[in-house]
Amino acid sequence: MIRHILCCLLPLLVSSTTIAQQKPNVILVMCDDLGWGDVRAFNPDSPIQTPHIDAMAKAGLKFNRFYAAAPVCSPTRGSCLTGRHPFRYGVYFANTGHMKPEEITLPEILRKQGYTTGHFGKWHLGTLTTTIKDANRGGPRGKKNFSTPQMNGYDRCFVTESKVPTFDPMVKPSGGGKNAWDFIKEKSKAVNYGTYYWNEKGEAVTENLDGDDSKLIMDRAIPFLTGAAKEKKPFFAAIWFHAPHLPVVAGPEHVIPYANHDVYERNYYGCVSALDEQVGRLRKTLREIGVAENTMLWFCSDNGPEGQTGKAPGMAGPFRGRKRSLYEGGVRVPGILEWPGHAKPGSESNVPAVTSDYLPTVLDVLGLKMPDRRPIDGISLLPIINGERNVRNAPIGFQSRKMQTWVTDQYKLYTPNEGKSWELYNLISDPGEKQNIASEHPETVQAMSKELQDWITSCAASDAGKDY
Repeated sequence: MIRHILCCLLPLLVSSTTIAQQKPNVILVMCDDLGWGDVRAFNPDSPIQTPHIDAMAKAGLKFNRFYAAAPVCSPTRGSCLTGRHPFRYGVYFANTGHMKPEEITLPEILRKQGYTTGHFGKWHLGTLTTTIKDANRGGPRGKKNFSTPQMNGYDRCFVTESKVPTFDPMVKPSGGGKNAWDFIKEKSKAVNYGTYYWNEKGEAVTENLDGDDSKLIMDRAIPFLTGAAKEKKPFFAAIWFHAPHLPVVAGPEHVIPYANHDVYERNYYGCVSALDEQVGRLRKTLREIGVAENTMLWFCSDNGPEGQTGKAPGMAGPFRGRKRSLYEGGVRVPGILEWPGHAKPGSESNVPAVTSDYLPTVLDVLGLKMPDRRPIDGISLLPIINGERNVRNAPIGFQSRKMQTWVTDQYKLYTPNEGKSWELYNLISDPGEKQNIASEHPETVQAMSKELQDWITSCAASDAGKDY
């Protein structure tokens, strides 16, 4: 099985003439801390209104077993761009490491194929300034982690280093505010939040920064998409919303349906509905500019919902664990692909898929191969999208702090302490991970733990720079 993960790809970028002529556009939409159970397309009992995401799921392929590569944001984000597990290049946790120049990213590859590339919203794969204090690590203190979107293959960007409030993103109440607050009616009572939006020139953006943050992000993404369509140029765009990462704040129109909930819930639910509205705006725009039929539109979350059950509003549905956990609730997230003519409307897949699959899938669609032999952890999902295969046959490995897991089509091997103890779950019959069957299947545990350790060793070699 390990050879499926560590397969060596051919040394040249080779294109298929037929597919290359089509050159589908690619958009990666990602939410921040959105739970599997927050979206009605996955959990009909969700109290949150998500009509546009639900419509997207009905129009495309819904992945019932879609995974973020990590239970926190930064590592997952890197996997989307590299096809590799973040322990291969030193982004072990949130606010740790940066995108190294030796890594080959999806926008870098696509730009060489004539694509125009843009990144909008959250970055969280390095600092964005070396001169002024910004966000979690920006400024002189984080100089060693300076790595911007434009250094990693992007032509255009409108990004923050890390989190911002989800309404009026540059400010917070003068009296404080942590997890959530109602939108600030009197701006004179607001103070600077401590972060900036930056463009591809390394300039701090100062205009059009009031109101719903998801809308502000889409306000920048749509002109980019429209301009590319007008020039008849294929595009790649990452649209990475901040919502519903705390601090959650929703505007007056979006809290109305949730007025009877407490401040945390009404603003969490409201900012998800605001985000959903922008997904609808994006889908409508793609149709209006005539590119919807030739666009792979992906949707997911970077990890499970924040906090512990009962302390934060996000919902992991029937799954055990939440953000920062390698149980299913920490890494199983909503996953959707809308791609007319390819992803069958109303279809569903129970095959495990992960954010590391984005890069190999897009390369497969274009008939491309990686330019060197470095290990790629993702696989192409194209046969699954086309309905030609209903199994993955390639395990997915996870590492986060001392937790490690190895996930196959049927089983999940989990250790909370780097192999000092093992848990085994049958995810087909027990997706909620309620029944540890490790003692009943010692041979399975032994075989899977060996594969896991081989993969961990490979990741460590990559992290030591042996792939470069």
